[in-house]
Order: sequence, then structure tokens, then C-alpha cells
Amino acid sequence: MIDPDYYRDRICIVTGANSGIGYAITEELLKRGAVVYMAGRNPDKIAKAAEDFSSYKDAVRRLVMDVSREEEVRKGIGHVAAEAKRIDLLFNNAGVGGTIPFEKATIDDWKKIIDTNIWSVIYGVSAAVPLMLEQGSGHIVNTSSIAGIVPPPFQALYSLTKYGVTGLTECLKYEYAEKGLRFSTICPANIATPIFNKGIDGEARGELRIPDDAYPADKAASLILDRVSENRGIIVVPEEPYTDMWKGYVLGEKAVEDELYRMARQRREAFEKGGSYF
Repeated sequence: MIDPDYYRDRICIVTGANSGIGYAITEELLKRGAVVYMAGRNPDKIAKAAEDFSSYKDAVRRLVMDVSREEEVRKGIGHVAAEAKRIDLLFNNAGVGGTIPFEKATIDDWKKIIDTNIWSVIYGVSAAVPLMLEQGSGHIVNTSSIAGIVPPPFQALYSLTKYGVTGLTECLKYEYAEKGLRFSTICPANIATPIFNKGIDGEARGELRIPDDAYPADKAASLILDRVSENRGIIVVPEEPYTDMWKGYVLGEKAVEDELYRMARQRREAFEKGGSYF
């Protein structure tokens, strides 16, 4: 059963909060009565995003930190703990996409996506866990992807990082359950956000083209927060048809395997023509 007051007055940190899923989660948390520290590396973008929520007054706060830098993450999370006296929820949401033929990827591409998608989560969890253990409670929510539980072709770089996030979070869920800490993994499929025109370095690449089947970000945020409040471990968004796809992949169902091979052929043809795989 969903508790409508689960987030009321909770102290929350959301990384990557100035756009996409992070922005949507921030808005939904504020609607549900939380205090939200909007975290991001660009002070202008965070300030602009925070202005959108000015009606919430002191409930929305800015936190400038580059999640790919350990020192900045520790300093930022420490600042929140000192100012607010606790941290109830940490949403490690910042990340970049990466859809590219494996043979085209450079070592620099690998380093960039690993620094943002894996190390940022490690830094956030490492800084928050000791504080949460001391206060005896806390919930860490790490954003993985459907590509962190089902391996899409042409996303080897991205999928590596997201499988890592899923594995890390699931391990910690069981390790710290008896210590009062909770862990959840968000596994979004296609969500209508700017990630679709961003490269591995996080910079925009031409005109934004969102897939036709993309799920609205505000609906995704509402579903995510409902499932987090229920202490779900892996949260697939949207739940249908992707929960069935995930289960089918785990069980080795031929229909799912055939779909992945079909996707591989489609994407290879698109890349060979110099176009997008959408």
C-alpha cells in the first residue's frame, strides 16, 4: 500500500536534477512534501531549474557538485547532512547514454561513460552510507536502466555501466537491510527526456528526437516514487511491457531473444546508413 505521506518533510538529494528524470523526480518529491536539494555540476542550469519550483520556497535548495569528482560529492553530501541534520533519501540519478557500434568506441569513450555512470554512483553511495548508518535509516535510489537488466545490442558501453549499478544496488539492499538502510534500483526504458540527443560526454548532439514509444517523464517520476515508498528493489519504468521482457530474458524465452536479434539487425542497418537507430 502506498503511503501518501512517505516523503513529507524528508530530506532528499537528487543528482542530475536540472533535466530529465532527475528534474521530474524533483518536481514529484516537492509535490509530495519533501525538501529537495537539486544537485548538478553547472550552477547556472541548477539555478534555472530551481527557479521553476520557486513556489515551494525553502523546500527546494541548490547543490552544485560534479558527481564525477569524489571530493565534490563528499563535500556536497556532507554539506547537506550538516545543514539539514540528516539525509533521508539520495537519488543517484546523473548519467549519460551511449549507443554506438562496439568497434567504433574508443578507450576515451569507455572512460567517460564509466566515470559518469559508475563512479558517480560509487562516490554517492560511499559518502552517504556512513551518514545513514549513524542516523540508523536512509534510502538510496540508484538510476540504472532497462539496459541494466536486459542487454540491448549496440549499447555495450552503456549496458556495462548500468548492469554495474544494478548489481551494486542489489548487493547493498541485502547487506544493509538489518541496519535500517534501504536500496532501490530504477530501470527506465524509453523515457521522454533529453538523453536521446546527448553523447557519451553528456553534451547535446543536434536536434532532440524522442522515440514514439517514450513514456512521459512526469508519469515515470510518479511511478518511481510510489515503488520507492513500497521499498521495491528493482523498479522497471514503465512496468509494461518491460517487466515481462525482463522476466522473459531471465527465463531464456525465445521470443525475447529473437527480439534482441531483430533489434541488432535494425540498428546495424541504421548505423551503416549513417543514420540514427530510432
